[in-house]
Amino acid sequence: MLIISEALARELVTAEDAIDAVEQSFAAMARGMARNYPVVREVVGHADAVFGVKTGADISLPFLGLKAGGYWPHNLPRGLTNHQSSTLLFDPDTGRASALVSANYLTGVRTGAASAIATKHLSRRGSTCLGIIGTGAQSAYQLRATMAVRDIRTVYAWDPSAGNLDKFGKLVAELGLDYRPGNSREAVAANADILITVTPSSKPLLEKAWIRAGTHISAMGADTRGKQELDPHLVAGAALFVDEAAQSVSIGELQHAFGLGLIGEKDIRGSIGEVIAGMADGRQTDDEITLFDGTGVALQDLVVADLAVKRAREKGLGVNVDY
Repeated sequence: MLIISEALARELVTAEDAIDAVEQSFAAMARGMARNYPVVREVVGHADAVFGVKTGADISLPFLGLKAGGYWPHNLPRGLTNHQSSTLLFDPDTGRASALVSANYLTGVRTGAASAIATKHLSRRGSTCLGIIGTGAQSAYQLRATMAVRDIRTVYAWDPSAGNLDKFGKLVAELGLDYRPGNSREAVAANADILITVTPSSKPLLEKAWIRAGTHISAMGADTRGKQELDPHLVAGAALFVDEAAQSVSIGELQHAFGLGLIGEKDIRGSIGEVIAGMADGRQTDDEITLFDGTGVALQDLVVADLAVKRAREKGLGVNVDY
């Protein structure tokens, strides 16, 4: 078995690499060559943790595996990140465990990649202003990935933590962008061409009236029943795209509008994979508001782990152990 550490994973997979890999995986899902299996996600009852297991397979590459981990909210004082996860890959020909990959960085970079892919295919091409609601650890991945697909010049940001805003601002300055921090959520929404929400919120943070025509929204925070970042009427009034429809209406941002009867599955224009593969229309006019509900699927995790393993083997890196 090949073991890839957290530090090595960072060396092997860039934001651009992740965008390319996840885009191919989304398209494989749409074509029926890749499939996510049912998700397990539960409250542990210890340390206020939430634990989950995501599994899937892509027969086009091929790869097979699972990612296990979750959210431990008291980790920061211990010098650890709150999100902890690991990916285990299996040989698709024999079923033997073949690689163990640290997935903290890879989870961040694949989440940024999914949002950027939606931005690439759904936002207006001339979009230059990015708005971010939530400037915690994931915001850096979102910013770098968005810059890989659009010519971002200005960044508006909101977060309840001044410390998060300051830390994020240092990155924005290092990248040579104009930073507008500490705005109200309404101001961020009103100025953004591309709007990304990446929070653990369980109540709406953005109202329908705040969003201007032509905005693209990537809602990336809701991945559990009860989480919510958008007003359900905002959701119902947008052109809807998903990573996986079943997850979106059950644990994603769409769950609330769906539960209220404001939308049905027929109102989802398509998955982002179907848009990539030319099987569904993306943005139809410059004025429509497009919304991507990114719940996070197993294949995103597995494809970046598979890429890390392939590159490690090519370069003779990682630790091989008998298993």
